[in-house]
Amino acid sequence: MTEAELPVLIFAPGGRDAAVAAAILGEAGIAIQVCASLADVVSRLDTAACAVLTEEALLSSNRQALADWIAAQPPWSDFPFILLRLRGAEPNAQLTDMLGNVSVLERPFHPATLVMAARSAHRAKRRQLEARAYLEERERTTERQALLIRELHHRVKNTLATVQALLGASARSATSVDAFYASFSARVISLAKTHNLLTEDYWQQAPLRDMLMNELGPYNDVEGARIQLDGPAIDLMGDLAVPTGMAIHELTTNAAKHGALSVPEGRIAVRWDIEQTPAARLLHLDWTERGGPATAAPTRKGFGSTLLQRVLKVQCQAEIAFDFQPAGLHFTMRAPLPETRVVPAY
Repeated sequence: MTEAELPVLIFAPGGRDAAVAAAILGEAGIAIQVCASLADVVSRLDTAACAVLTEEALLSSNRQALADWIAAQPPWSDFPFILLRLRGAEPNAQLTDMLGNVSVLERPFHPATLVMAARSAHRAKRRQLEARAYLEERERTTERQALLIRELHHRVKNTLATVQALLGASARSATSVDAFYASFSARVISLAKTHNLLTEDYWQQAPLRDMLMNELGPYNDVEGARIQLDGPAIDLMGDLAVPTGMAIHELTTNAAKHGALSVPEGRIAVRWDIEQTPAARLLHLDWTERGGPATAAPTRKGFGSTLLQRVLKVQCQAEIAFDFQPAGLHFTMRAPLPETRVVPAY
């Protein structure tokens, strides 16, 4: 039921008041519902615009449920009532105090007076519903901001730990200051690119295709044949995106130094999809190099392979495999995909 369809409730069991009020409001195009009892009125208040009640009907009914409902209204609500009383009688203060937001009409009343009172009540109800929507949006915004702050703290802590690890590993593997600067800078830049994608989505998700293009795009040829990317649109949550982005950087750096990207005729194909298992949804990523120098299993582990072996397995619970074929490196990864965002999307 839309706001415009919210009915006016009518509780006037004595005489012709209910029939007259219903006819007047109906002719004015206002939806109405005639109620047989005060309990019926109370049960419909949550989905009504206002209620037209006669004084004598209220006085002869048990008003406790109505009083409880009025008292329990949320802060944004002040439900409008129209109280019909007999001409010449003083309004019952007990009733008007209980109803709160009440317009008192003497009977007999002019039809236009009842219509204006009902439309005024409709406007008041509409403003109250607008206030509710505003307050609910404010509450959602506050919740999102609180989640964002917690997520930001989490990301900063993890990023500082990652940078520290990059610094130590780059220093240990470097043979000169220049070599250290080059490798460390490249890894920090790669990390920054992934974080740029995350911050565009409130530190939440980064598109896998964009992460791959950040690293592999500069090596593609004019025809776009050197780098082939094939897979559905997948957004990775931050805790998976950062290690995966670093892994892509290390694979790309290795390919540029020793693999398919070190020669013009080299090619890289990256394919990915989502596998559904009874336990979880898995990201399946397949990295295949062809056309480069013949490869063989390395005699020692560098920082890149250590990252892939430890970070992806420990932090992401990923299963990874290297196959150093003579035709080129073949790398596969299967990692669980989180089901929900930490921070709701805007």
